[in-house]
Parts: sequence; structure tokens; C-alpha cells
Amino acid sequence: MKLKRLLSAVVSVSMLSTVALTGCGSGDSSSKSGEAKASGDSSAAAGGESKAEGESKSDTPAPSGDGEKITVWAPEDVTALTQEKINAWLPTSDWAGKYTVTVSAMGEGDAATQLLTDVEAGADVYGFAQDQLARLVAAGALSAPGGMFLDNVNNNNDSGSIGAATLDGKVYAYPETSDNGFFLYYDKSVVTDTSNLDTILKQCADKGKKFYMDIQSGWYNVAFFFATGAKCTYQYDTEGNVTGCDCDYTGDNGVAALKAMVKMAADPGFSQSTKADAALFDPNGGTAGAIVSGTWDSATVKGFLGDNFGAAKLPEFTVDGKNYQMSGFGGFKLVGVKPSTDSDKLTFCHALADFITSEEMQMARFESNGWGPSNKNAQASDKVQADPALAALAQQLQYCPPQGQYPNAYWTLTEAFGTDINSGKYKDASDADLKAALADLEKSLKEAK
Repeated sequence: MKLKRLLSAVVSVSMLSTVALTGCGSGDSSSKSGEAKASGDSSAAAGGESKAEGESKSDTPAPSGDGEKITVWAPEDVTALTQEKINAWLPTSDWAGKYTVTVSAMGEGDAATQLLTDVEAGADVYGFAQDQLARLVAAGALSAPGGMFLDNVNNNNDSGSIGAATLDGKVYAYPETSDNGFFLYYDKSVVTDTSNLDTILKQCADKGKKFYMDIQSGWYNVAFFFATGAKCTYQYDTEGNVTGCDCDYTGDNGVAALKAMVKMAADPGFSQSTKADAALFDPNGGTAGAIVSGTWDSATVKGFLGDNFGAAKLPEFTVDGKNYQMSGFGGFKLVGVKPSTDSDKLTFCHALADFITSEEMQMARFESNGWGPSNKNAQASDKVQADPALAALAQQLQYCPPQGQYPNAYWTLTEAFGTDINSGKYKDASDADLKAALADLEKSLKEAK
């Protein structure tokens, strides 16, 4: 039996149920994550910089084949690589000569917006930021992988990226990266034990240095809230409107998180920084012993610290004798397949998405663009393991839920609350006072639109 027939048999039943294609408004909600450190939009939410909509670069190879046209959307900085690899793969597949694949430049955030505006006009296979998953599913813009394709997703990728591709227990997309989030950079001449926050703070203070973190940001201070088991998530309709908020910051878990932040803010080894970046390690005036940041700072931190460069997952913190592993938001890139009533075309598009997110392709993007793989074999490769920042992030993402969509008001409210923490407003507050403050915050967060 031809492979394509076998694949059609295992995927077509589960996918043809999603063929209703409806146009939807794109909405105007904002996501804040990625290299912009909680100041960007959903195009940055999955890690790395996303390019605006446009044509492929002039040096992008021409598509091979003369069959039915299939369109792939990929970020501009990997368009040429993606086209080149597909051109090499397609003649070896069971669909050689039947389809022609054209890769066009489209950023992950822009792809979701285009698909939500007009599903039928969108690409057959496209990359998108994980915070757009729910809206794409609701719009009928995703055909879920099944059969061997689903097995590949579940068997080959880390749990965080699989979670990012999953909604209500069902996998809807293919993980492509696992590389956006924050972790610990440290100077090995200052910090020798990264296991506990109190220990790091003491080591920094003893050497006249500081531990820098932006607790005045709702992107970073979830490291404490999520660590204790508190939660705050939002639900959206396909037009980008907030339909609900699940937040329980007022409970004991929220109080524990707030107590930890209040304690840290008052510690002589801590310093708030809204831009906790690599420059803080500059030997000419830099005062950092450790910072919380992401892969975007890796090369510069390494340049400043040299042999004293260190990277690790975030530490645990202790509240009332109990230890909690610091958490955070996880950001991932995903690849989706648009539904189709043509079962052979649909199966080919799933095979194409499977290839685009394969170990081979993830390693190629790592080597050419520094994208962090979600594929477990790629993560375990010598080349990726030799990158201490990506290795640290991979460890940290095990403790981080995928970031969903959050309204603009969320970022404003959490920034104001973090500013109060940092100013010492709650330094001598009782647990009851902390719970009351959290109740006010939770109420406002639930009203955010």
C-alpha cells in the first residue's frame, strides 16, 4: 500500500470534521512576551522576532515541482531555508510531482490575524504563536493531526510544547520551537549555588552585587504566582473579545507568592530593573551578580562574563518553611494545517507540517537562526546542549505553562501591583492585609477587557 493511502486512512476521519471555514474579525487584544520582555505583541510571544507580512526574500529558492500549488507561511528570516529544505524533501516523498510547495514570508502573529480574517484565503500550512491557538480552533482554521502524525507530536516533543499545541485535551498543531521564556544568568565568580533564591540574594549581597528581576511586570511576576499554584488565565472568542477570566490570586497560594515577592523586594541583595538585561554585567559599572532574562541576552552576557558565564533554571524560593520552584510563562512556535475537503491534499499538508517540525528541520533552524528546538532528540544533541542558555531554558520550561492571551489591562494592573510591592507598600503587612490587596487585584483582573 502506498504511504499516502495509509496516511489518508489514519488522518482523514479525524480531520474532515473541521472543514467548515468561516471568516472572523481579528480583534485587538494584546499579548506581551518574548524578546521585548513583556512589551511586545503576540507576534513575539512564541520566541524570537517575527517579521511583518510580505513576499519571500529575493534569495529564496524557487519552488520545485509543477503540481497543485500548496502555500506555506514562515517568518521571513527562515523563508529561504524552509523553501530549500522542502525542495529537497518533496521529490523523495510519495507526493513527488503532484504538489508544488511555495513558501512565503509571514510572521507568526500576522499569520494568525490573516487566518482569523479569512480562513479560506490563508496558507495551507502556517506557523503561529501559541497564544493564538484557541482563537484559531474556534475559527475552524486548524485541522488536528491524527494517526502517525499525532504519534510524532506526542513522542518527539517536550511536554511544554505539546501542552502549547493542546486545547481541551486535544492536540491541534505541530510544535516547532521551545525557546521563549526567562531563566537565570549569573556570574560564577559571585554565585556558586543557584538552587534557592535566598542563597542567591545572600551571595550577591556578600560580593556587593545585585540580583535583578522585573517584578513590576505581569510577565515576570507570574514566576511567583504560578510557582505556588495560583492561576490567572483569560478566555477569548474568535473576534478577540475577552469572555472570561480564571483567577484565584486571593487564595493561600496567592498570599504565599506575594509574601515571597515582598521579602525579595526588601532584601539588600535585590534590585528591581525594568530592563534586567546583559548590560548589568558590564565590568565597567555593572552591578549584577545574577539577572532574570532570556535567550536574547545570551551572547552579550557571555561576552561580558567570559569564563564566569553561567545559566540555569530559576531557583526555588521558601515561604513559611515550604519550597516552591519558580515558574513563568512558556512561549512556543507552532505549525498549523488549514482544513480541506480534499483528503489527499489534507494528508499531504499534514506530512508537510510533520516535516517542517521534524528533528532535521529544527536542527537546521537552530544552526542557522538559533531557534530553540522542541524536539527532544534535537534538544539532547551535542550542539544544542553546548548552548547553556537554551539548556537552562529547556529545564525552566518544564515548570512553565504556555502563555495564553491577556488583555492590555492585565499588563497595566500587574505593573501597578508590582510597583507597590517594590516600593515597600506591603513590607509590614499581615497575611490578612496581603489577602485584601490580592482580592482587589483579582477583582480588577476579572473585570479586565
